[in-house]
Amino acid sequence: MRAIRFTFLLMVMTIMTNSISSQTQKLSNNQVLQQKDSAFFKTEEARRVGDQLLFYQRNTGGWPKNVNMVESLTAAQKDSIFQQKTREDDSTIDNKATSMQMIFLARLYQQTKDDRYRDAFRKAMIFLLSGQYENGGWPQFWPKNRQYQVHITYNDNAIVNVLKIFRDVMKNRAPYDGNLVDSDMRQQTAKAFNMGIDCILATQIVVDGEPTVWCQQHDAVTLKPAKARAYELPSFCTQESAALTFLLMQISKPDECIIRAVNGAMKWFETHKITGYRLEKYKADGKSDIHLVADSTAAPMWARYYDLEEGKPFFCDRDGEPKRSLAEIGYERRTGYSWYNTEPQELYARYETWVKKNKITNRIIFE
Repeated sequence: MRAIRFTFLLMVMTIMTNSISSQTQKLSNNQVLQQKDSAFFKTEEARRVGDQLLFYQRNTGGWPKNVNMVESLTAAQKDSIFQQKTREDDSTIDNKATSMQMIFLARLYQQTKDDRYRDAFRKAMIFLLSGQYENGGWPQFWPKNRQYQVHITYNDNAIVNVLKIFRDVMKNRAPYDGNLVDSDMRQQTAKAFNMGIDCILATQIVVDGEPTVWCQQHDAVTLKPAKARAYELPSFCTQESAALTFLLMQISKPDECIIRAVNGAMKWFETHKITGYRLEKYKADGKSDIHLVADSTAAPMWARYYDLEEGKPFFCDRDGEPKRSLAEIGYERRTGYSWYNTEPQELYARYETWVKKNKITNRIIFE
């Protein structure tokens, strides 16, 4: 009877494991790596994914971007990946790379206590700490980089993602609590976090003595707005600036520098919001396209880029020539890039909470 029960239990466990594995395979790489359910991290499927992350981790401690690290690997694929572990030119914090893998491994370690996952996390922490400039910023890639990869990179929230991990590590918050890192590393992390905040304040674009928002990337030496790809020109950039502003709002007991930075950003967002229009997808010649449509009921939105001279929205193709309307650039870039966003809108309620919590008296008044 016991043998029958054991066999039945084994069958049930096998079915459950296969089911979880099947579900995981149907999710995207990012969806799996951003799992939060503690029950998932107790499964063999979570271990399988974690083991593959260890396999993909470069000797630098970082990971490459835009790689599906969840899909099961063949022996030939594993051999190919192993041959690339010594690469020093593709470890990055772009597109959530490295930070996403670190969060997954931290959660996995807390449920398994497998030292391999803890050690990989610590190795990644050393990688992040090693990449920080003396001014507090980070490049997009390191230790080897080229062209715009050397710039201080806010694009796609690269630095924000790093600083959020650092903030939670130094505060001993889950899933970075316990012995995931030692006290010395927590102290290093706290110092690096403060340097990162100083860099954010130092790179905020100032116009006529007033702080505004940020560019997607800033020169690592001069700290001025910098160009990346041909269509990513020096500019006021709203999407990443919204994330930077929210990060500043989350700092407890903000000093006058942070209060001034947040107020300056909120004032700029309010002044540059677009009302009376919405972005609409439509079909033309059998292809999906987008355009602006007048709509008095539409919620506010913001262009991705505003020029540094007049503070007006612009759009750019791969020729690097800025245009005033979305319709003026080619189909490929028009539909293949995010030219408008609503991220700053989420800041308004958060700002009210921030003002009340911190008893801010010199707040911004919105119309």
